[in-house]
Order: sequence, then C-alpha cells, then structure tokens
Amino acid sequence: MAASGNHAVNVAAGNGDRPEAARDHVIIFPFMAKGHMLPLLHFATVLSVHHKSLRVTVLTTPASLAFVRSRLSDSAHLVQLPFPSLPPLPAGVESTDALPCPSLYPTFLRATALLREPFARFMASLPSPPLVVVSDFFLGFTHGVAADAGVRRVVFHGMSCFSTAICKSLFANLPSVGVEHGGAAFHVSGMPEHVTITAAEIPSTFEKMGDLDDPVTQFLINDVGLSDVRSWGILVNSFVAIDDDYVAPVESFYEHGARAWLVGPLLPLAGDTPEPDKENDPEGCLAWLDERAARPAAVVYVSFGTQAHVADEQLDELAHGLVRSGHPFLWAVRSDKWSPPVDLGPDGRVVRGWVPQRGVLAHEAVGGFVSHCGWNSALESLAAGKPVLAWPMIAEQQLNAKHVVDMVGTGVRVGSGGAAVVGRAEVEEKVRTLMDAGGEAGQRMRARAAWARQAARSAVGDGGTSRVALQKLIEELQKSYEVAVRR
Repeated sequence: MAASGNHAVNVAAGNGDRPEAARDHVIIFPFMAKGHMLPLLHFATVLSVHHKSLRVTVLTTPASLAFVRSRLSDSAHLVQLPFPSLPPLPAGVESTDALPCPSLYPTFLRATALLREPFARFMASLPSPPLVVVSDFFLGFTHGVAADAGVRRVVFHGMSCFSTAICKSLFANLPSVGVEHGGAAFHVSGMPEHVTITAAEIPSTFEKMGDLDDPVTQFLINDVGLSDVRSWGILVNSFVAIDDDYVAPVESFYEHGARAWLVGPLLPLAGDTPEPDKENDPEGCLAWLDERAARPAAVVYVSFGTQAHVADEQLDELAHGLVRSGHPFLWAVRSDKWSPPVDLGPDGRVVRGWVPQRGVLAHEAVGGFVSHCGWNSALESLAAGKPVLAWPMIAEQQLNAKHVVDMVGTGVRVGSGGAAVVGRAEVEEKVRTLMDAGGEAGQRMRARAAWARQAARSAVGDGGTSRVALQKLIEELQKSYEVAVRR
C-alpha cells in the first residue's frame, strides 16, 4: 500500500507500507546534519515541481521527522528508519546539531553506519528496484545495499566541485600535504594551474587525517572511501558558471566514468516561491527589515550557521565591531547564554530563534552578509546577489571562502582562519569594506555579486545549465534502468 503525501511510513520491522517502485521511483537519503539535509530536501522539491512523473521517497529517522516533513512538498513520500542505539550517544540524539559535545561525533558516525540493516530491510520491501538511490557520502553503506539490489547510487557531498576536488586531492596526498610549503601558497595536484592554497586554508579536519588511529579518519577510509568513488554519479549543488573549471578534477577521482551533475543552486530551481509557512518568520526579521527599507542595502546580516561554536570572547568582539561600523545589523546567534557587552541601539538586532535566511538575503534593505561560508549559505548569498564577509570556521569552509572571495570575486575575508580571536577593530574595518558601495572594492564585489545572481537564475531557468543537467541525469538513469531490466 502506497503512502500518500508526506505521510511517514515506519519500516522498523520491515513490513510497513510499501511504496510502489519502478523506473520513476527516486530514493533520497540525507545525512543527519541540517547543512546536509536541506539541499537534498530542496532536491526532492525540485523533482516534485519539475518532474511530476517521478515518485520521490525521502528517508529519515524519528527525531528528524518534523524537520524533514516541514520542508517537503505534499507529493513526496517520507519513510522513517529507526535510529540505532549506541551508548554513550544519548537516546534521541539523531543529528549532529543535537550532539551535547563534539567528542560524541565519532560515536554518532558509527551509529549512522548501523542504519545499514534498516535501510536494507526498506530496499527489500520494495516490489521492484527503484530508479536510483541518491544519498549523502557519509552514508557509505547505501552504495553496497543499492548495488546488491541492482540499483545505481548517486552520491551527494554538499560541497562545490571546487572544494570537493581540493579535499580529494589533499586526502590522496596525506600525510605530508602542505607541510613542505610552510606558509607559502602551493598548487593543488589535479586542479587548474591558477588554483593555489596555503596551509592555513587546508580544512581543519585534515589535521587528524594522517593519524590512522583517529576514529573519524578510520570512518572516512573504511565506511566512506570506496563506496564514494564507486558511485554511479555525483550530484552537485552548484552551477556551471562558477564551478565548471573543477568538474573534471572531481570526476578524475571516481571509477567507471562517473559524471558530476551540477543541478544547483537548488533553492531557486525549486521555483521562486516564498519559504513554507511552517518556517516563515517567528522573530519578525522581515518586518524589522521592512522598517529600514528606506535605506536600501544598508543592513548587515550576520550568521555562522548551526554547527560552529563561537566563543563568548569572539561574540563580544564582533558585537563591538558591528556597533562601531555604524551600519544597522541583523545577527542570528546560536548561544542562548551569551549577552551583548554593549548597547546595540535601535539598529542592532540579535535573533536567537529561526531566521528565514533566504528571505533576509533577498530583502532590499540587506547589503552584505557576514558568513561562516558553509556552502549552503555561500550559494544563497550568490543567488541573492549579496557580497560576503567570509569568516570560515570549520570543515571545508576555508575552501568555500576562497572560492567565493578569490575565484568568484563576491567577497572579502576576515581573520587568518586560525584560532585567534578577531578583534573589534578588524571587524569594524572589514564590515565597512563590505558595505562601502562607493569604494573601489565595494563596487567590484557588488558588480560580481550581481553577475553571480544573474548566472544562478540563468542556470535554473528554462534551458539553463542546471535545468538541462537534471533532465539529462534523469534520462541517463532511466536509459540505464531499461538496459538493466532487459538483461
């Protein structure tokens, strides 16, 4: 019996409702982290909006059910798999943003690997093989289970081709990568000659990758490595105008001629529709911006995402720097314990709840974005045509910042990327540079941001590169499905 709408089917025992499966059935399995979930949920919406003949099923776990359901169209199906119990991981902690401390991250990764059995039960419950399994690269077990069922797996990294290719090249050259270059810029093997990075721009996660006893390194090698490179294809939330030079370097790491399919930015591709009512604007951010619309592009928006921890000392310096810059600002803060050390005045707003970031960035009152440069946020800034003050903190954000600032030219950087606190004076200076539309740097950034916005819209419009790539991806999958069925 098929599930209707995004009604959740529980397959804990392997005998729940069985969605009808065929050449038009797409299975999407995101990793349990908000930054990884959102683009694949947007991808599910894209398929529902532009490819109505496809049946889309999204897999998740109980604690993420409400979050996922609120971001899916009614036509998508939702199946929940039981999240494995693995002490000392607390019960109910089923996403990285819910981890009570970073030391539990390796345990969390091992717990996700135990989803293999319920995923296999789900696949076995289908009356016929689906068209494809699209899954996050962290969920390496999905490749083996899909292959056993004769189903192709398309892997999703959540990064641009630029950052993915550099990370794969660095990983292939462990443990000496960057060491011999000191602080000097060096060319990354396999990348175009104009792409150089410094040791400071190597993602912090590589610090432990040379240690084969490190549990995260072990997970990436044993649970992710081969399953990733043996995937049938690579789904990329990016677009040709900013990432085409780095497609071939990414594909070179994959076996059997796997192709990278650039189908982003996924938010505009879903249609220029407002964000769902369930996530509209509980804190009144857009109304606050409306009150300042008389001064277009005057407000600074500040957000560092849902993962990175920012020390109180750094928050203090940022608060002082924002106030001293003289620009109105809207600031999304994760910490519920920190309080501003200075009077923010009527034009400084701190928000601790949900912020409709897409709507904020599109607002005419917003002129710049102080961002951690998670790839989702970077793409949203490009799609909105807003310049960025790049403040990378964790994971591949250093590379995303380099991509946006140095390659695309839509931003300026703050700090050195190290652990040192960025002082209020530098914050003030860089915010003014970001917001100075009359200065040479500001004009250059805004011109490039306007170009990026138009390029993003063109990519997802009729006949655009991302729209065409998605259509070709589906056609290639259906063609290979028919060939497999005839064998």
